[in-house]
Amino acid sequence: MLLWLTQLLSELFPGLEVFSYQTLRAILGILTSLLIALLVGPWMIRRLTQRQIGQAVRQDGPQTHLSKAGTPTMGGALILVSIGLSTLLWSDLSNRFVWIVLLVTLAFGAIGWVDDWRKVVEKNPRGLPAKWKYFWQSVVGLGAALWLYSTAQSPSETQLIVPFFKSVALDLGPAFIVLTYLVIVGSSNAVNLTDGLDGLAIMPTVMVAGALGIFAYATGHLEFANYLYIPHVSGAGELAIFCAAIIGAGLGFLWFNTYPAQVFMGDVGALALGAALGIVAVIVRQEIVLFIMGGVFVMETVSVILQVGSYKLTGRRIFRMAPLHHHFELKGWPEPRVIVRFWIITVILVLIGLSTLKLR
Repeated sequence: MLLWLTQLLSELFPGLEVFSYQTLRAILGILTSLLIALLVGPWMIRRLTQRQIGQAVRQDGPQTHLSKAGTPTMGGALILVSIGLSTLLWSDLSNRFVWIVLLVTLAFGAIGWVDDWRKVVEKNPRGLPAKWKYFWQSVVGLGAALWLYSTAQSPSETQLIVPFFKSVALDLGPAFIVLTYLVIVGSSNAVNLTDGLDGLAIMPTVMVAGALGIFAYATGHLEFANYLYIPHVSGAGELAIFCAAIIGAGLGFLWFNTYPAQVFMGDVGALALGAALGIVAVIVRQEIVLFIMGGVFVMETVSVILQVGSYKLTGRRIFRMAPLHHHFELKGWPEPRVIVRFWIITVILVLIGLSTLKLR
C-alpha cells in the first residue's frame, strides 16, 4: 500500500524511490509490526482478562504450571494483526506470493481461533475435534499446494533442492503438491506442539523467519541466486517483508509472553505461525533447510510420536511427559532454563541452515 503511494509520489519527490528497495521495506516492516504489537498488546491483554479468556492447565502436568491457570490466551491474534497490517503496508500487493502466504497464515489462524474459542470460552475441553481440525488444515494446505503448482512459472519452482550440493535438484512433478501439503500442515502442528512454555515457541519462530527472509531475498534476486547456486524464483524477494513482519510481531508478542507470561498465543497464533514458516520455505524451495533450522519443532513433534507409539505398543513411556520440554521440566529443570537452552539450540541450527547458502 505505502509502496504504491511512494511510487506514485516519486515523480514529484525523487527521494521516495528509496522505498522500492526490499531491504528498507523489510526493516520498516519489522519496526511497524513491533510497534503495532507493543501498542495494541496491553489493550488486548486487558480485554482478554475482562472476558475471562484464560488458559486451562493440565492437572497431570508439571506442578509449576498450576499457577498459570487463568492467564489470558488467544494472544496470537495480536501477532496476526501485526503481521497482516505491516505486510499490507510495506509489501508489493501485486505480488502473487504475498497474498498466498497471508491467506494461508490467516486461514490457519482462523482454525486455531475456533479451537481456542471452544476450549476457553465455551469450556469444551475437546475444542475443535481433531478430525475437523486436520480436515480444515488439509483443505487449506492442499489448496495452497495446488495453487503454487498450477501457477509455477519455471521448473525450479517445483523442484526439491538438496542443501550442501550445487546442482542436486529433484523434479517432483505432481509430488510437489504432496510435499507442500506435508510441509505446511506439519510445520503448523509442530510449532503448536512446541508452544507449551513462556516464549518457547515464539523466539525460534522469529529466528527461523529471519533466516527464511534472507533466503527469500536471495532467491528473488537473480544475481544472488546464480552466485549462491540456489533456484531463482521471480517475486520471492517480497516475502522478505512478510518474514520481517513476523520478526517484529514475534518480538512484540515476546515482550508480553516472556517468563512469567502475561499472555499466551494459543492455537490461533501457533498454528498460523507454523503454517507461515512452512509455506515460505516451500516458495523459496528450502523445505529441507526448514527441517534443519526448525529442529526444535521437529524434536518436539518426534517426542510426541515416539511417546504415543511406545505406549501403544509396549505400555511404556519413553519420556516422563511429552512434548519434550515437559520431560526436562519433570527432570527438575527450571522453566527459564528449558526455554533458553532450546533458544540456543535454535540459534545453532539456524546458523547451520544459513551456511547452506554458501557451502555447496
